[in-house]
Amino acid sequence: MVPLLVVLLLALILFGAGFAVKILWWAAIVVLIVWALGFVVRSTGSGGGRGRWYRW
Repeated sequence: MVPLLVVLLLALILFGAGFAVKILWWAAIVVLIVWALGFVVRSTGSGGGRGRWYRW
């Protein structure tokens, strides 16, 4: 009985971690797209392409 519970617990942990990693990948893709769009829009905007929209 204990090995069955250990296997089920391990499967649950791995499933939860996989789901969290998938969400983090989608969040990273969204942030990358927003950053790229902000870079393109700011570089073609006012200031002749000399403006920066980030602080670093």
